[in-house]
Amino acid sequence: MKKLNKWQNVLFVIGACLMVAGVGMYVFGTSDAACWVFAAGVAAFCSMQSLQTYDGGNLTIRRLRRIMLVGEVFFVLSALLIIENTYHWLYPYFVRNGIEWANAYIQYIYNNWVVTLLVASIIELYTTHRISRELGKV
Repeated sequence: MKKLNKWQNVLFVIGACLMVAGVGMYVFGTSDAACWVFAAGVAAFCSMQSLQTYDGGNLTIRRLRRIMLVGEVFFVLSALLIIENTYHWLYPYFVRNGIEWANAYIQYIYNNWVVTLLVASIIELYTTHRISRELGKV
């Protein structure tokens, strides 16, 4: 795995801390600022994590890196859903089309950032653990 330099590593850790702080702020009631703190954390974390490339020939690590990219997509989706959950920008478009669409909004968008965040976290934990284990074998 390509190592991050000192500043990239600092930005990586700050992004992770901002993600945790944003979710904590959102859960405890300051949702207006929390969604943007979380989104900034996701941007920093995912951008630095995508810089950690693997140029070796181990197929297992390459597969795990692709799975890790799926986790990053889920983090970005969580950020978009938490912003939508705060400001409800799409809600008027769903309500305008009738009751069925309003129910679809509630079913597919409202508070589902928790599910996507959980999926992303599980993927990241699994791939990080497996990649470090595979790199230890080499």
